[in-house]
Amino acid sequence: MIDVPTLVAQAREGRPRAVARLISLVEGASPQLREVMAALAPLTGRAYVVGLTGSPGVGKSTSTSALVTAYRRLGKRVGVLAVDPSSPFSGGALLGDRVRMQEHATDPEVFIRSMATRGHLGGLAWSAPQAIRVLDAAGCEVILVETVGVGQSEVEIAAQADTTIVLLAPGMGDGIQAAKAGILEIGDVYVVNKADRDGADATARELNHMLGLGEARGAGDWRPPIVKTVAAKHEGVDEVVEALEKHHAWMSEHGELAARRLRRAAQEVETIAVTALRERFADVHGDKHLAALAQKVAEGELDPYTAADDLIAAVTS
Repeated sequence: MIDVPTLVAQAREGRPRAVARLISLVEGASPQLREVMAALAPLTGRAYVVGLTGSPGVGKSTSTSALVTAYRRLGKRVGVLAVDPSSPFSGGALLGDRVRMQEHATDPEVFIRSMATRGHLGGLAWSAPQAIRVLDAAGCEVILVETVGVGQSEVEIAAQADTTIVLLAPGMGDGIQAAKAGILEIGDVYVVNKADRDGADATARELNHMLGLGEARGAGDWRPPIVKTVAAKHEGVDEVVEALEKHHAWMSEHGELAARRLRRAAQEVETIAVTALRERFADVHGDKHLAALAQKVAEGELDPYTAADDLIAAVTS
């Protein structure tokens, strides 16, 4: 058994090995996970969580690395969760975005972790919320969560981050088409990366037009800014940080930051509860009670809704 209090204390001191061990317990759904989360709870709620999402190839990893550099210049301790597709063979992270962030590998105030989606949809790993808690408790002032390359409907990052950055790039086909619908609605800051390419100004103009067609905003509402960057050259990155700080200040002033974190906590509790119920239902898949109910439904003696109520009562009793 792992000595959880000691491990948490070491993580609080910023020891990378302890932080990595805690995240491994989270990813592996350790039997001690409840003890870990209970120990971390009083230490969380201080970090600013920033999500980065966008289609494959827009430069998410390069932008994340550039943001780490910018925040380190401001003296912030930074955590990075880089979510990668899963290997179909090992189940591990397939790309390993840490390779693109080697310049920060020796910085003790930066912790970078690649996490595999393990089949979870939405651009994140299922254990991302708990991993964010670990980094928060470890004293990371800013946590950057980089999703896998996502499509129009994979917008889960908006529920996990305080501020969501949506990245686009010119020359990626129809950039706005790739970002419309769901993903165009979740951005708090929009970044047109690789702005030294032809078409960057046109992409920014079209994005601005699309945002203007969205829902009406009041005088005090947040209007997402559009920032052009060349992340590989660290150009425009300070402007992105400035936009993030303005959004953080606006959310704090208008109560939106607390509201988002409340919604995040509610979703996390609901997800854990639903997962536990699914596991209990899995245990009765071959149960005689389920077989008897199925027999009655098949023979028309019982309707499926009544049978389901009966099964729920049996599982939760």
